[in-house]
Amino acid sequence: MTSFSPETTASVAFARQHSIGDLLRRTARRCPDKLAVVDGDRRVSYAEFDAAVNRCANNLAAAGLVKGDRVALLSHNCWQFAVLAFATARLGVVLVPVNFMLNASEIAFILDHSGASTFIAEDLLVTTAEQAIAETGREFRRAVIRLAGTPAPTGWTDLDTWIDTGDATEPAVAVADDDPLRLMYTSGTESRPKGVMLTSRSLIAQYVSCIVDGGMSADDIEIHSLPMYHCAQLDCFFSVDVYLGATSIILPSPDPARLLETIERERVTKLFCPPTVWISLLRHPEFDTRDLSSLRKGYYGASPMPVEVLKELQQRLPDVALWNFYGQTEMAPVATILQPHDQLAHAGSAGRPALNVETRVVDDEGNDVAPGEVGEIVHRSPHAMAGYYNDEDKTAAAFTGGWFHSGDLGVIDADGYLSVVDRKKDMIKTGGENVASREVEEALYQLDGVAEVAVFGVPHPHWIEAVTAVIVPKPGVTLTKDHVDAHARRVLAGYKRPKYIVFADTLPKNPSGKILKKDLRTQHAKLAEQE
Repeated sequence: MTSFSPETTASVAFARQHSIGDLLRRTARRCPDKLAVVDGDRRVSYAEFDAAVNRCANNLAAAGLVKGDRVALLSHNCWQFAVLAFATARLGVVLVPVNFMLNASEIAFILDHSGASTFIAEDLLVTTAEQAIAETGREFRRAVIRLAGTPAPTGWTDLDTWIDTGDATEPAVAVADDDPLRLMYTSGTESRPKGVMLTSRSLIAQYVSCIVDGGMSADDIEIHSLPMYHCAQLDCFFSVDVYLGATSIILPSPDPARLLETIERERVTKLFCPPTVWISLLRHPEFDTRDLSSLRKGYYGASPMPVEVLKELQQRLPDVALWNFYGQTEMAPVATILQPHDQLAHAGSAGRPALNVETRVVDDEGNDVAPGEVGEIVHRSPHAMAGYYNDEDKTAAAFTGGWFHSGDLGVIDADGYLSVVDRKKDMIKTGGENVASREVEEALYQLDGVAEVAVFGVPHPHWIEAVTAVIVPKPGVTLTKDHVDAHARRVLAGYKRPKYIVFADTLPKNPSGKILKKDLRTQHAKLAEQE
């Protein structure tokens, strides 16, 4: 190999740089006047977006932030969140998005574990942020996003002054492919949340997979309503739209009435929702009165789509092509994709590995299982995280044998289509048999009148775990335990039938739309005792 001087080597590297911060600049040069972001009354072109990112980056640098520093961000979706995602990347600063549903102690853990030196929070969340700061016993640079219009609290800088004023020249910071730019904390369902390190290499390889296998294009007009603190909305959709030069409409939450109104008003062509939100749209009284004719592409993920709901979506939105994205934060996050032409033929499947991914299903020794047999889903891909921050042991365990171990159980058929059976932790062990909660859920969704259902195990003195179903009936429908049990007897083996059936008005969910089975397990843990 030819060797060059350090100066030439650095110059070549800078000219070849392909990091997250570069994507917006390139799009702004291709289509400076195109509408980039809509947030309420704010409508911003790509040139304006790029200039705002540069101003914010330069002000962050002036405040003392340097490459490798961590910035914690606690906010609902907003224009400022979008700016920070790219401003931090241009400095090589690591963005740490924080779940706004967490309490002060949980946030304090993330602040401490990440080593964040700067904390940016939405004004309505400042009280919780200050409690978290107090628990750490450390000082932070502080900036506030004034979404409610309240004055900046004492000690907090108004973030808009960093975005709207100052030097719009792009900072010259060398950012390598594998420099961490995001530290995404997992939901922590089994233990303390882990910090997932994502780099430009991970993220851009994943963007390419989404674009090619997800049918994405520059003429998309997309709503972003699921939390951007999660990489599904931020990195499967929003950042991909920026890469392509598509138009992004930011909403603070997936309120069904506002989603339907926005689709009609903005002539939205593309929408991502987890199954729970698609269900809320289908059940909303305005679903059949709003003009949804512009919608062409629909995506689901975060949890499996019930087959009966999938069929209803295709009946009521016949012109919308659907994709299923399966993955997890550690895969930045997409791993496999089910294409539109496979939706009914392979209903319930997670599809095939995305463009830049290899996927296998293995036994406990890492050997491939036969088609149709259950094993752990593992991946090899540039999508994969760079590791868990400050956690050698969990990183080593996750990458055993040179493959990323997902912790999900699945089956691959003879044609290479993956079906996710369950999370390892969600497999119900009852009477010496394994029951996949998803299989029981799919069976119960076939019953007319079931809007949502969650199946899980609760402690039982005889069965060890008892299969339990919590069901939300459709509006105006009355279901009884006898009605559900009779249906279960027709479609499920005896050991798979729910021993406990509970009706509820809603199911607990996190802001990403995932049903919180851990909360349901806790809430119903004493059903056997009550019996």
